[in-house]
Amino acid sequence: MHLFDVYPLFDLSLIKGNGAYVYDDKGHEYLDFYGGHAVISVGHNHPKYTQALQEQLEQLAYYSNSVHLPLQAQLATKLGEVSGYTDYQLFLCNSGAEANENAIKLASFHTGKKKIIAFQGAFHGRTHGAVVATDSKKIKAPINNDEHVIFLPFNDIEALENTLRMENDICAVIIEPIQGVQGIYEATPAFLSAIQRLCKQHHVIFIADEIQCGYGRTGKFFAHQWANVQPDIITIAKGMGNGFPVAGALIHPDIHPSHGLLGTTFGGAPLACRAALSVLEIIENENLIANALHMGDYLKQRFTTIEGIREIRGKGLMLGIEFNVPIKEMRHNLVKVHKIFTGNANQSHTLRLLPPLNITKNHVDTLMDKIISSL
Repeated sequence: MHLFDVYPLFDLSLIKGNGAYVYDDKGHEYLDFYGGHAVISVGHNHPKYTQALQEQLEQLAYYSNSVHLPLQAQLATKLGEVSGYTDYQLFLCNSGAEANENAIKLASFHTGKKKIIAFQGAFHGRTHGAVVATDSKKIKAPINNDEHVIFLPFNDIEALENTLRMENDICAVIIEPIQGVQGIYEATPAFLSAIQRLCKQHHVIFIADEIQCGYGRTGKFFAHQWANVQPDIITIAKGMGNGFPVAGALIHPDIHPSHGLLGTTFGGAPLACRAALSVLEIIENENLIANALHMGDYLKQRFTTIEGIREIRGKGLMLGIEFNVPIKEMRHNLVKVHKIFTGNANQSHTLRLLPPLNITKNHVDTLMDKIISSL
């Protein structure tokens, strides 16, 4: 048997990580400015993180949700405190796509309606409900071509107002406060405020997909908090477990649960909860949210000194650098010659940076020196 070929791969094999670095099977060290799609939040192999997982493995790695698992309640309490959503409810699952699936489903249950509004350039996942709300025809099978989603222009308040006024079967509006895969495009504060206002006016659920832009990456715990809005459901994953598969949805107290409404086999297992708890503790104890903002500002400052850059987008350590030329060759050169991982986007000219939240100025300076060499 061999692997199903679904991703284009760099010709190297990683076997170890430490802090902001990863290492291949030949002993080469790579500076990681991509974090495996924004997953590595507190650094590779953080000692407190690995210790927490080792301790939990010696106690209880898994049991089903048919019994009380105290770590779930501990995680919900801690997440509420760190994020500022102390009165919300937490549903735990395994991946970002699953979080969005359950958010959409819950919105439909709560409102009794079946259509959703998503936005051009959106990426919400690859499972059925999530991919239907994703603006990418190439990853949709015929079964995913669903008439229940209306795609509107990003940051277009008038289009949203008109659609909600004319359509009476909308259960949810789902949005990434910062679109990641598309190339790091921010929803304006005015647009997010309009979504909140219009959703309340039309009895529609406001879903913020914080899977990539959340968990301290932008300099606030959630990216939507820059706009001072409060969504009805907030989906989380990626940085939540620092590499351990864990995800969830924060749910407004007015949305009431019932037995059988949602469910999961592996979601909220003790090992996953312990990983997520240790990430929150590290973020809090090491002031990583403030560091993300500070390092993001420093990165922007350094990039403004380079010629050939069209635009710098994003906040904190979620940045898109749009060059005047395609970046594919430069990105491969960064990996092969300079041993630095960076990301790409749907736009061929955009370099995407999603490093661990605990990077330093020395890491930034190394990246900038190598980018200048590559250019």
